[in-house]
Amino acid sequence: MKALSGVALLFAFLSPSAFAQWDLSGESSTLNFITVKSLKVGEVHRFQKLTGTINDSGQVELNIDLSSVETNIGIRNERVKTMLFDAAKYVDAKISGFVDVEKVASLNVGDMYTESVKFNLSLHGVLNQVTSDVQVTKLSGERLLVTSVMPIVINASDYGLEEGVEQLRNIAGLPSISTAVPVTFNLIFKQ
Repeated sequence: MKALSGVALLFAFLSPSAFAQWDLSGESSTLNFITVKSLKVGEVHRFQKLTGTINDSGQVELNIDLSSVETNIGIRNERVKTMLFDAAKYVDAKISGFVDVEKVASLNVGDMYTESVKFNLSLHGVLNQVTSDVQVTKLSGERLLVTSVMPIVINASDYGLEEGVEQLRNIAGLPSISTAVPVTFNLIFKQ
């Protein structure tokens, strides 16, 4: 009986948030990247299909469907998918890392905190660690917003993408396309 009471007491002190998985709301979330061509023309692009979770131990998993890239020009979408991402072979990019579930569980609606998070980015068959400052905001009892505090700069050479960038530059007849790409995100998770 004492053991049962101890377990009940333990559960009483733990937040229910610690036991529930958070699922990414793909339709409400955004992941954008900026390209610069000819040294002076910047354009914002995005991915339209994102899936992911935060499990009860704080493990974050995010999948980016590379074939869902949207550059606002149909032929360019196809070229980016085939020449840059090789989306037939590398279907998605994967991000994994951890957030502090105790901090998340202690948030009241409207509260937020910022932390530096290390995560792994698997893209084009290459895995690298990236660090980003993220802001976590509790929007409601069942919704979290995770945003990038500053853009993350992804370098094409770190993921073996420089040849694809060069192919895109050649086919478009451009003098240059930057190989350093700022990325931002606003991710909504629902419990």
